[in-house]
Amino acid sequence: MAIRFGTDGWRAIIAEDFTFENVRICAQGTADFLNANRLGSRGFVIGYDNRFASEDFARAVAEVITANGIPVLLCDKAAPTPVISFNLVRKDAGAGCIITASHNSGIWNGFKYKPDYGGSASLEIVARLEERIAAVELAPAVKRMELEDAERQGLLEYFDPEPEYLAHVASLIDIQAIRNAGLNIVFDPMHGSGAGYLSKLLEGGNTRLIEIRGERNPLFPGMTQPEPIAQNLAPLIDAVADDNADVGIATDGDADRLGVVDEDGTFLTTLQTFAILCMHLLENLGQDGPLVRSITMTSMIDRLAEEYDVPLFETKVGFKYLGPVMMTEEAIAAGEESGGYAFRGHVPERDGILSGLLFLDMMIRTDMNPTDLLATLYEKVGPHHYDRVDITFDPAQRDEIRQRVQVAGPSTLGGKAVVGIDEIDGVRFMLEGGYWALVRFSGTEPLLRIYAEAESPASVAALLDDARTLAGV
Repeated sequence: MAIRFGTDGWRAIIAEDFTFENVRICAQGTADFLNANRLGSRGFVIGYDNRFASEDFARAVAEVITANGIPVLLCDKAAPTPVISFNLVRKDAGAGCIITASHNSGIWNGFKYKPDYGGSASLEIVARLEERIAAVELAPAVKRMELEDAERQGLLEYFDPEPEYLAHVASLIDIQAIRNAGLNIVFDPMHGSGAGYLSKLLEGGNTRLIEIRGERNPLFPGMTQPEPIAQNLAPLIDAVADDNADVGIATDGDADRLGVVDEDGTFLTTLQTFAILCMHLLENLGQDGPLVRSITMTSMIDRLAEEYDVPLFETKVGFKYLGPVMMTEEAIAAGEESGGYAFRGHVPERDGILSGLLFLDMMIRTDMNPTDLLATLYEKVGPHHYDRVDITFDPAQRDEIRQRVQVAGPSTLGGKAVVGIDEIDGVRFMLEGGYWALVRFSGTEPLLRIYAEAESPASVAALLDDARTLAGV
């Protein structure tokens, strides 16, 4: 098979394409890339999540990287992607990788490559990395070293990624204020690697935190996939109601995404959550600087940028686009529809744990519950509702579906006038009132995604229906 990187790294089905042989080929190509670019001497950080055999795949990567003379720092336990990314930067490593498939279902695993700045690899880096991996695929010459030998030779060191990350996050957020606020929180890490992090940060005060689904379970039972969206969060919604909680917080499989459930058990969309967080940065924390959003992120960010007179930058989907713009423009925040948000002062990487803490920080600074926060946001930007449908399709029909949507050119969609169409990433229909609909193929899964944002749930449903009809799926 050809190892190709999607929106964020290489992902494949375990035992079908994600095999030890292919993981080692990927690692050898990575080692060749590092050594060719004189990055190897700075070392390579390897982390992994709670998925099936992730720790074993991580060890296989370490066998190859060390055999190429590159020192390896290997996490001694599963850890969230942002935790590993932060440690990579803190240790001034040349690069790193995380064995994770993020929010994909349990049959998947993946290899996320992280450059020395800790964010998603840029398009240029991905292209050069794929060239090296492809060369190994054509003429396999994979080096391997027993890890015991690597450790004896000083090429392998195990480390705990938790302490430095926890200390750093505590320097960004007033943790003590959250501990003493007396909040009642339910946290759902969805059987992922974020388990335990909020508990360790917030223990020792009047705030009470209950963690559910914190044990490792690579099957991710009771959910389609460990993505923190409404249909996967029934246990969190129930727990918020049963415990009379002030808020429910969820992180995905590798804890780089955030989901929020309000005090009534209603899921806040990822668009609402990011807009609330941006409002917090601008209004309550007094930060000043650009905002960055993907094309699938809410137009509420545009209105906030206007309200607070800060620049706005728009990118394609994926932090390989958002991250570089965030760094170049020194943005205060970047966000995408998937629930991944990044913030200035941290790595240019999605972080579900930090995002959740910022949401709690806003609650206690404003003395508002999530419902009130959303109402305050709507007072500034007007009502915005959102939904997305994911549709499986016959891969042989991919080009036909794309062409069908590209040539459709409707004058209305969901009863709203179409005021513009672009193909920045998929086909986006700009609608009257600043609302929109988008049809695009997933960069990580064999899915057609249809997105819509409008002033009411009914309008969103109408947009999704019409866009699906356009696609003929």
